[in-house]
Order: sequence, then structure tokens, then C-alpha cells
Amino acid sequence: MATVPVELPPEHRLHRIEVAAEVLSIKRSTAYEQIRMGRLRTVRVGRRRLVPTEYIEEYVDLLKREAEAVA
Repeated sequence: MATVPVELPPEHRLHRIEVAAEVLSIKRSTAYEQIRMGRLRTVRVGRRRLVPTEYIEEYVDLLKREAEAVA
């Protein structure tokens, strides 16, 4: 008898801004400020603004580049 692979639920790929801030270890107000400045991007789903996982990674890469430029 063939076994059917069990599929796990998909990983969350869209995060509320509060969750993205927690993942980034920054305050919620800092996350909103970074969004206003265009440094942390979001997408709109209905009336909500959400942060895709890849945008969180882009933001971390931006911070790394800035840190390297200063060093």
C-alpha cells in the first residue's frame, strides 16, 4: 500500500505589522516609521497592510548594507 505524504500547513508568508516588528526585534512605532520612510515595504490586502516575509528579509539586508557602509 502506497503512503500519501502528509502536507503541513503552509508557513505564514504575510505578517501583521506588529508581528513583523516582533520578528525584527523593533518597536511597533519604529516599524510604522520605517514603513512611512519607504524602508520597510508592505502590501495591501483589503484595508490591511501586511508585510510579506521577503520584505522583512529585504529590510534586514538593507540594515546590513548600511552597517557595512559605516564600517
